[in-house]
Amino acid sequence: MSLILNHVNYVYSADTTYEIKALDDVCLEIGNGEFIGLIGHTGSGKSTLVQHMNGLLKATSGQILYNGEDIYDKDYSLKLLRQKVGLVFQYPEHQLFETDVISDVMFGPKNLKLSKIEVEKRACDALTMVGFPEEMWNRSLFELSGGQKRRVAIAGVLAMKPEMLILDEPTAGLDPKGREEILTLIRGLQKEQGITIVLVSHSMEDVANYVDRIVVMDHGRVMMNDVPREVFRHYEELEKMGLAAPQVTYIMQALRMKGLDVDIDATTIPEAREQILLALGRDWREE
Repeated sequence: MSLILNHVNYVYSADTTYEIKALDDVCLEIGNGEFIGLIGHTGSGKSTLVQHMNGLLKATSGQILYNGEDIYDKDYSLKLLRQKVGLVFQYPEHQLFETDVISDVMFGPKNLKLSKIEVEKRACDALTMVGFPEEMWNRSLFELSGGQKRRVAIAGVLAMKPEMLILDEPTAGLDPKGREEILTLIRGLQKEQGITIVLVSHSMEDVANYVDRIVVMDHGRVMMNDVPREVFRHYEELEKMGLAAPQVTYIMQALRMKGLDVDIDATTIPEAREQILLALGRDWREE
């Protein structure tokens, strides 16, 4: 599986006084099984970009290839693309509309004209995959917490058996425990199921801890595209774009300024712990 964007541009309200260029010459490639973090300030083009990835929006110009096929070709099936590239919106309420949990997760597979047995199997497998308790499968969606609704929304997309899963701010509004549960679930889908993940997030800690590669958007353009430690090494540039590095980065910078010989490129707490113990002359493996 691969998704390639070649010189993609998108203009809202083209040829009017309200014209806004939301995507500006975006070139990007996402390979099979990758875990990508997509970050940028509000209005940077993140949400517009991910809606192009499964054809919800059509580029003003440029080309998008999925597995080598141009999704804008006349005979290309966007319906099939949206089965393969699933999008989970920031607010789960936007894609939950059935009366109970199991019915909602079954909705997508039903539209594929599958047998009743296959539809039920896909829904049960998806709910099990996201760790949703079986005793709650018949519960009303109105009775669920924010974290539970997100799990159901993710299960609804997984029931379509996607190759790529795009999540737009999946931890927004959750408490620390809920955030960790959702992110651990997402990483498990990538590691165990081989699903390609694109995570849109405002949390630098989230992307530092979980993703393989970070794409930084600013004013509709891709400004950085690299592994986390390389991206956060440019924290001053990120700050100019209205972003920041993880708190660990700033702590390591402060320790270096105080004379402690630590690796300032550490981006996660385990990395920072290891570096601090090594700088203090202690074996981090024994601590």
